[in-house]
Amino acid sequence: MSDGIDLKITNLKAFNKKLNKTLQDNKVHAYVAKATRDVMNTAKESITKGGTGISYQKYSPRRTHTASAPNQPPASDTGFLVSQITMDVDVKTNGTVVGQVISAAPYSAALEFGTTQMTERPFMQPALEKNRRKIEQLFRKGILK
Repeated sequence: MSDGIDLKITNLKAFNKKLNKTLQDNKVHAYVAKATRDVMNTAKESITKGGTGISYQKYSPRRTHTASAPNQPPASDTGFLVSQITMDVDVKTNGTVVGQVISAAPYSAALEFGTTQMTERPFMQPALEKNRRKIEQLFRKGILK
């Protein structure tokens, strides 16, 4: 009598191949999640570090706000923009793992790309660029050995 589960593997080679693919897929998912999280955190940090533009008084509630300069990340005022930045990692039906950083604030696109009345204040693309080399090294060392 056995306390454990008896497992009979009829094709060890096929089993190992499937197991290695599953482990590799899990590794890819973990690496994409880490890379996506790093980009998201960099975007949030760039917003919360403070503005480099002009300072002015705001009301309701009363406070001094230092705006961002053109072509610099937006400066946080109420914290809403940062609270709306999230991430998602999804495995597609073909096995591709896709990581996304999402900014759901309605004015995100206007800040990132600018408008006819405002120069852009990009925060997403610079976050990706700042992490690009680290992400490439992560995959090179961890998966593409």
